[in-house]
Amino acid sequence: MPRPVIAAVGASRLGRTALPGRDLFSVAVDEAFEGLPAPAELVGALYAGNQSERYENQIMHGTLLAEWAGLRYVPAERVEGCAAAGALALRHAVTDVRNGEHDAVLACGVEKMTAGGTDVATASLAAAFDRAIEQRSGVTAPSQYALLARRYLHETEATERDLARIAVKNHRNAARNPRAQFGETIDVDTVLESQPVAPPLKLFDCAPVTDGAAVVLVTSAETAAELGVPAVDLAGTGAAANNIAVAERDMTHIEGARIAAERAYAEAGVTAADIDIAEVHDAFTVSEALLSEAAGFAPVGTGYQSHRPPAERDDGWTDVALSTSGGLKARGHPVGATGLLQAVEAYEQLTGVAGERPGDPPEGAPSSPETALLLNEGGVADAVTVAHVLTAAPEVGR
Repeated sequence: MPRPVIAAVGASRLGRTALPGRDLFSVAVDEAFEGLPAPAELVGALYAGNQSERYENQIMHGTLLAEWAGLRYVPAERVEGCAAAGALALRHAVTDVRNGEHDAVLACGVEKMTAGGTDVATASLAAAFDRAIEQRSGVTAPSQYALLARRYLHETEATERDLARIAVKNHRNAARNPRAQFGETIDVDTVLESQPVAPPLKLFDCAPVTDGAAVVLVTSAETAAELGVPAVDLAGTGAAANNIAVAERDMTHIEGARIAAERAYAEAGVTAADIDIAEVHDAFTVSEALLSEAAGFAPVGTGYQSHRPPAERDDGWTDVALSTSGGLKARGHPVGATGLLQAVEAYEQLTGVAGERPGDPPEGAPSSPETALLLNEGGVADAVTVAHVLTAAPEVGR
């Protein structure tokens, strides 16, 4: 059975831009394939993560992006799972390579969220809620996560200041990331004094509306070795879907994410304690706290300590460094591309590229990480969650 690896990655700068989605995708493809044969000479299939057709009034993203990558007559399809669309595209690519269907598959994601303005972005994200139970009541994504945050603050010793510190940590990491939407650090008072969005969540507790694209080239280990490129093993993958309506779930125990992560760990032959770095879906600051617990990094009720250096966390925490890219919160959150941006960060960390960034390294991050977890969710919390475990593959392409 072929061993799937990530052989190349690329991404656009993140934030508001005049470029349409297809041009953002072209920027990402050009970066990924610099020094490699053209996509048409390598790629056997394409999966495109895309959250909503409302932004640019465009469906058929699989066909569109295949065309813009110079691919003709390959299988190409759009994958939808709200904010988990990118990770689902990556999971499909891994499956294809592992099953021997193709030697190389392109997983990509794109979202032009600013195209329709705030109203369109709000409505598009709300389409991920249960229509009968939630949408008709007028709830928005921030208000849904505010329910989770309020409950979490009630059940644990966490405070709004603790959530603010998560934002501060992620902005500090984003300041080192050349692709990030936000390049400046902030302090706790900036978060606490920012405009309320859905109490207890404030403006700086929330990920921004973002334009961006990312691509990940998944190949067999043999193909990566022939190309002579640094590669990262896609050692394990897992996915799980929970009830779509938040009212029918436990708001502070993200069970679907726990199951997805455990499936990925089992396939990779690792445990949570083996993970050096993790990109978790921090669309809101409370999300990083909740997913730290779901991934097995933190004892229940202590995930809010993710901003602390490992030595200052409670007993039972692992030494993992979280959201080294700046996370959705500060790197940016172009919804359909988010899961793939997580993979871009992990690839660059595990191959040493990220070590060349200016400034202090992320809090608690090892100088040479060997294992990473990607945890990407769609809908509110874990309506669908996809997990990948990536490990350094020094014997491939080096």
